Amino acid sequence: MNKSFKIYFKTRLYSIQILQATLLLVVCSIFFSSLLFLSISRAVEPDEILQNSELEKRARNISSNLRCIVCQNQSIDDSDAPLARDLRILVRERLVSGDTDQDVIDYVVSRYGEFVLLSPPFKPITYLLWLGPAIILIFGFVYLWSFYRQRKDGSFAEKEELTIEEKKKLEKLIARRTK
Repeated sequence: MNKSFKIYFKTRLYSIQILQATLLLVVCSIFFSSLLFLSISRAVEPDEILQNSELEKRARNISSNLRCIVCQNQSIDDSDAPLARDLRILVRERLVSGDTDQDVIDYVVSRYGEFVLLSPPFKPITYLLWLGPAIILIFGFVYLWSFYRQRKDGSFAEKEELTIEEKKKLEKLIARRTK
């Protein structure tokens, strides 16, 4: 295979890879944005609701920030799991007994660990968790920027002129393809 064909196929391969990466990015964006707009159903049952509306509001706020240990990606306020129900009842009992919001959260964390928090605290052990997506995004943009810069400069392909024989072969191929 001549250099001109290698260069042609190499540039063709790069453009296909760019198209695939762009398509993957669009599909992922659509998928994750659709997850944001899903309607959220509350799993709180009528017998769990407190008579005092202020305490109920506080209980809902706390429950929406605690992770269901069974479901792992839902708050206990959204989960139908029996353990989530038990945790919702526990939160309400603690509030009725006079605990502050932070006391209730501290109690649940002391029993189940920090994993139970939907938003983990920003501290050295969770830096990678919080900063990881931004770091990956920055590396992705740097990679794309360098890739497009190389493509614009043409530095990934050799800049040699085609020989007369290569030009004739290329014209034959193009003519055959257009028929």
